[in-house]
Amino acid sequence: MKAIKGKIVTENVIVSGYLVLDGGKIADVTLEKPQCEIEDRSECYLLPGFIDMHIHGVHNFLVDDGPEALAGMCRTLPRYGVTGFLPTVSPSPMGQDSAYLKTLSATSPEGTHILGFHLEGPFLALTGAFNKDAIGGGGADRVNALIAAAKPYKCIFSISPDVDGIFDLIPIMAQDDTPVFMTHTGANVQQAQKAIELGARHCTHFYDVFPCPPVSEPGVRPSGIVEAVLADPRVSVDFILDGVHVDPIAVKMALVAKQSGPGSVCLITDANVGAGFQPGTYTFGNMGDICFDYPGAPARSVKDHTLAGSGLTLDVALRNAVKLLGLDLVAASKLLSYNPAKVLHLEKQKGLLASGYDADFVVLDGNLEVQSTWVSGKEFYKK
Repeated sequence: MKAIKGKIVTENVIVSGYLVLDGGKIADVTLEKPQCEIEDRSECYLLPGFIDMHIHGVHNFLVDDGPEALAGMCRTLPRYGVTGFLPTVSPSPMGQDSAYLKTLSATSPEGTHILGFHLEGPFLALTGAFNKDAIGGGGADRVNALIAAAKPYKCIFSISPDVDGIFDLIPIMAQDDTPVFMTHTGANVQQAQKAIELGARHCTHFYDVFPCPPVSEPGVRPSGIVEAVLADPRVSVDFILDGVHVDPIAVKMALVAKQSGPGSVCLITDANVGAGFQPGTYTFGNMGDICFDYPGAPARSVKDHTLAGSGLTLDVALRNAVKLLGLDLVAASKLLSYNPAKVLHLEKQKGLLASGYDADFVVLDGNLEVQSTWVSGKEFYKK
């Protein structure tokens, strides 16, 4: 047994006490000094480890570059407080995607836990930063092949409700309590509502690549998937909170609309290769070169300066939540830990500092800078 003394961010309050660890689990959160080895971090905050549900790369590592790059990401992400993530795989042509996914799922890297694989495509209506020939859709055979290839992990699909044939596929994707994400879509209200009824219950990088419907009659404000999602308490959303991808006032609007929803609002990075590094130019697989203008900036295509993911890390996203949204640390922490855990149906084991939960946590100083990160009760990163 071991204990960490500090300012512990619990579900509702911050308490000065002891986080008691027993192997890979949290044994207790107590105000009383326990009879075991104690590490004194009295001036620091202890938060649940961050969970990134949408991330393509960090430093020189890109999921699409293969198992060694994935292992590099797992080793690197604790530096930014991330203890669990969904490696996000870019779409590739039919017949190649399942074989590639199988090579990723066969790896057993150390560091940040892989909580499943997120497939951003191929069932998308709008390309965003992706190549058009990589978004081809497919049928049940393709979905089942990808689900099988991801095992023992879950395969989490991002889909567009306005893709032909998607309503037959969503129930397959949602089997075994697996969340289905929506994104890259200009779906109308009816399409969005049908996708939700069939099991699609989360939107990723919400507002981004969710174009506004055209005005059909002057003076009448059109509604589409954004309004359908904001109006449905069953659907959770996530944002890239870098101050550019989404105006903070839009995130505040979602926080109000989603107060009663399960999972409610989450933060992601949608980080690309080069995230965490100083400004520069990096190669985003076969998508071409991208650049960052400043640390934590959006990733932009060198070719046309359009958005191509971000250079954000979740520790920066946390500080942005406090600064841009005016949230206290308890509320901000939930956007990166407990809420993502609920989206992934892991809220009984991850996302809180409480007895019986996994001992995944991050230690932050008074400036909310990462000092150390613990994964399964072991200090994997120390500044």
